[in-house]
Amino acid sequence: MSPVLAGVLQLLALIVALGLAYRPLGDYMARVYSSDKHLRVERWVYKGIGANPNTEMRWPAYLRGVLAFSAVSVLFLYLLQRLQGSLPGSLGFSAIDPDQAFNTAASFVSNTNWQSYYGEQAMGHVVQTAGLAVQNFVSAAVGIAVAVALVRGFARSRTGELGNFWSDLVRGVVRILIPLSVVGAIVLVACGAIQNFAGIHEVGQFMGGSQQWNGGAVASQEAIKELGTNGGGYFNANSAHPFENPNGFTNLFEIFLILVIPFALTRTFGRMVGSLKQGYAILATMATIWVGFVCLMWWTEFAHHGPAFEMAGGAMEGKETRFGIGASAIFSISTTLTSTGAVDSFHSSNTGLGGGLNLLGMQLGEIAPGGTGSGLYGMLIMAVIAVFIAGLMVGRTPEYLGKKIGTREIKFAACYILITPALVLIFTAVAMALPTPRDSMLNSGAHGFSEILYAYTSGANNNGSAFAGLSADTQWFNTTIGLAMLLGRFLPMVFVLALAGSLAEQKPVPATAGTLRTEKPLFTGLLVGAVLIITGLTYFPALALGPLAEGLAS
Repeated sequence: MSPVLAGVLQLLALIVALGLAYRPLGDYMARVYSSDKHLRVERWVYKGIGANPNTEMRWPAYLRGVLAFSAVSVLFLYLLQRLQGSLPGSLGFSAIDPDQAFNTAASFVSNTNWQSYYGEQAMGHVVQTAGLAVQNFVSAAVGIAVAVALVRGFARSRTGELGNFWSDLVRGVVRILIPLSVVGAIVLVACGAIQNFAGIHEVGQFMGGSQQWNGGAVASQEAIKELGTNGGGYFNANSAHPFENPNGFTNLFEIFLILVIPFALTRTFGRMVGSLKQGYAILATMATIWVGFVCLMWWTEFAHHGPAFEMAGGAMEGKETRFGIGASAIFSISTTLTSTGAVDSFHSSNTGLGGGLNLLGMQLGEIAPGGTGSGLYGMLIMAVIAVFIAGLMVGRTPEYLGKKIGTREIKFAACYILITPALVLIFTAVAMALPTPRDSMLNSGAHGFSEILYAYTSGANNNGSAFAGLSADTQWFNTTIGLAMLLGRFLPMVFVLALAGSLAEQKPVPATAGTLRTEKPLFTGLLVGAVLIITGLTYFPALALGPLAEGLAS
């Protein structure tokens, strides 16, 4: 079987699996966030934190809940790392340095999972399980909660109330993420992923030295790592490590876990706003971009430019021979078009244009299908922008889902789409202008510039994958990327929730003959175009200096 055919068959199998899960999971999540009943374990949690889950919140109160919970999470994870040397199960590892502890705390709380450390050489069992794994669950649940609040803004009228943050958070963890993660972990263990609390042990002698590995609760963390679009690996090699990703089946299964909730949330959206066709339109937009990027990545990585590529059947450098180019391309696109950041290949070893596709995938805003929750609310913001553009073309007030998109709403949407590019480009420009950050670049020229651009793109877009080659474990990068991750996560949420509150206060507008039909293929095409054009205008100069220059020169 040719490598190209193998990749196509894996893509088709993945699409079928996602299709089978789409309806039941999407409908189930809609029921979770629409129910007025609380499970017993949920009531225990509410009592423990002193929250009343039946109290409706307007958007400022909902935002305060998001920010307060996340701030406490950052502080807790920071202290856990700083006290690691005194904790049981530390495997003899010392406390994490302050700048790296801040970076890691910001990373996991913001659902980024950028790692400037070797997991198997720095973090003990307590930090991995009680710290990092816990944040994998709750950070993903925060993203879903904010997305659901925006959906309620479209679905409700004349109220301004968006639900209860604490109820949405707890339900996301208890009813969705934990059950699915348990199933995912069992599958991974059955296929060879490790799950233990073993200490450091020697596994063999190599070239006069010894090879040592430590065990860990890898399968359970791997499941929520992918399912919650987190991405932080137990080991530095991430999903290229056989302890995390043993074989071709688990590789495909992990891609499925990455994509299943973000895609299924479009069904949840359609169900909650009372029009499944609206959900299908958003799904079609996400799927079109995702499949298109996969095909482009195959083209760049399978293209034969020289005898080495001819002999290997494509750009095999940096690829796992267990997976090959086809599966690695699907994984890399899926992980950069979501906010996952997990890797099963070395992104820095992609062809120039292939690395550019990974960059562009993040720069789209992590919306195809995006992260758990963040992908849906990001795409809905772009839908608001697309409706506004269409309204300008025909000279009438734009409407979306029966809500008028006026000056206030478009200001919130515009601020949302401008924040992340501003963070990426400003931090990149400052880093390139100063001598100390440039010293961390392994490569010079266009590829070296791409390393720094990729780092801040990954951080500000809450992706977490790395272009590698950049020595990011410095005070400068730990601090600035940490700030980019926090600002890139929570500033956009301010405008998402403000928009949700503004929409919920409106009364519905009846559809007329002049209303744009946002459930039709025409709108899907408009939305795809808006996403690509807005991103292209924003990032094209930076991409031209990095991956495009490298790709055209090769």
